[in-house]
Amino acid sequence: MKRMKKTIILFLLVAGFVQGLMAAATKQTADEAYQQNQFEEAIRQYEELLATEGESADVYYNLGNSYYKSQHIAKAVLNYERALLLRPGDADIRFNLEMAKSKSVDQIVPTTEVFIVTWYHALVNSLGERSWSRLAIGSFWLLLAGLAVYLFSRRIVWKKVGFLGAVLMLVVCGCSNLFAHAQKSEQERREGAIVMAPSVTVKSTPNESGTDLFVLHEGTKVFVEDNSMKEWKEVRLADGKKGWLPASAIETI
Repeated sequence: MKRMKKTIILFLLVAGFVQGLMAAATKQTADEAYQQNQFEEAIRQYEELLATEGESADVYYNLGNSYYKSQHIAKAVLNYERALLLRPGDADIRFNLEMAKSKSVDQIVPTTEVFIVTWYHALVNSLGERSWSRLAIGSFWLLLAGLAVYLFSRRIVWKKVGFLGAVLMLVVCGCSNLFAHAQKSEQERREGAIVMAPSVTVKSTPNESGTDLFVLHEGTKVFVEDNSMKEWKEVRLADGKKGWLPASAIETI
C-alpha cells in the first residue's frame, strides 16, 4: 500500500514537471513564430496559452505585438491594456500601448485632474500588485528590526536610529499595502473596455431608437458605467462623455 502511494505521488510529480515543460515549449514556440514573422501562428499559440495557462503580462504583451504587426489595432490595444493592468509599471508595455492608440481614429483628450490625484495614480501604477506586496512584507520585517534596535540597544544614538527607521518602515509598509490593495481592486473591477467594432453609434438610451450622440471607432478605450443589462452597456469616455452602446461592440480589458 505504501509503495502504491509513493508510485502515485511520483507519477503526479512527473506529470506536473512534464506539463511545465510543455507550457514552456508552447511559449517558446509562439515566440519563435513571432520572430519568424509568422504573426497569425504566433497569435493562435499565444491565445491558446492564455486559455490553458491563465493570464500573463508577458503573453498579453507578445500577443499585442503580434496583433499590432498584423494590423489588428483594436486587438493590439486590448492586449496591451491587459498586460498593463497586470504590470502597470512596465515602460515597454506603456510605450507600445501609446503607439497602438495613436493608430486609432478617435483621439480622446482626457479631462484634467488635480495634480495630487495624477501624482497618486502615477505612484500607485509605478509597481504592480505583487511588487507592492513584496515591498510591504520586506518593510514589515525591517520595521520589526528597527523596533528591536530601539528596545534593546543601550546607546541613545542607536535607539534614535531604530525608532526613526521603524517609523519610516511603518509608513512604507502602510502605503505599500494600500497601493497593493488599489492594484488588486483595479484588476478585479475590470471597468475598462475596448471598442472592437469598426464603428459604433453611441445612443442616449439602451435601444436602437435612442438619440444618436456620437460615433466611436475600433481601438477606443471606454469605461463601463452600467453593467446591469446584457445587450447594452452604458459607457464613459476619458473626456467625460457618456452613452449607451451594444455590448457586442466592446470587449472588457
